Amino acid sequence: MTYLHNIGLYFLMIREMFRKPTKWSVMKHLILKDIDDLIIQSLGIVAFISFFVGGVITIQTALNISNPLIPKYLVGFATRQSVVLEFAPTFTSIIMAGKVGSFITSSIGTMRVTEQIDALEVMGINSLNYLVFPKTVALMFYPFAIAIGMFLGILGGMAACVFGEYTTLENYIIGIQTDFDTFHVIYSFIKTFVFAFVLATIPSFHGFYMKGGALEVGKASTTSFVWTSVAIILLNYIITGMLLG
Repeated sequence: MTYLHNIGLYFLMIREMFRKPTKWSVMKHLILKDIDDLIIQSLGIVAFISFFVGGVITIQTALNISNPLIPKYLVGFATRQSVVLEFAPTFTSIIMAGKVGSFITSSIGTMRVTEQIDALEVMGINSLNYLVFPKTVALMFYPFAIAIGMFLGILGGMAACVFGEYTTLENYIIGIQTDFDTFHVIYSFIKTFVFAFVLATIPSFHGFYMKGGALEVGKASTTSFVWTSVAIILLNYIITGMLLG
């Protein structure tokens, strides 16, 4: 029953988030601040992980193609498919659940502990709109980070080919271009938008409705990471079945 209660409370939070909006002059600054905190400051870790994981995918694919009858351009093809379809949108989102999700939960949870949320509500401000809505809007720019991750993942695979001599650069580029389907990129960005909404709302839920003190803020951050990751994996399965099944 606790799970059902929390699910219902989560959807009520989303509904309340859109009611009684904050003045645009104030909301604009909140959104810009959250874009910097959640997107801009995450680009470094996204770029670093994408580049080297793309290289690892290329190396593993090349080492497992031992049959001389299998064309070497499949290394580039496999890297492109892995990065675009799953690694960039899904694996990166799980990593971001740890970085961005923990930041959101701890920041809102600290405001709950220090009674700043109570002060907002006493002043007649819709605290959910003031705190959660800007983060939701900011994370709608999350596909921008995923696009960079896709590019750097493929670039990392190219660097592994060139410096590791697992295949030629020409074969790798041919593999990237082979049987390219534009819908696969659209599918990835659809997933990314859904994951962005989850990354904004589930950590906010755990931070907003937490009870206790500083210790409970840490526990809420851990719980939000777990449930955000679970939601991303389940939604990934559902969306993949709907769009590619």
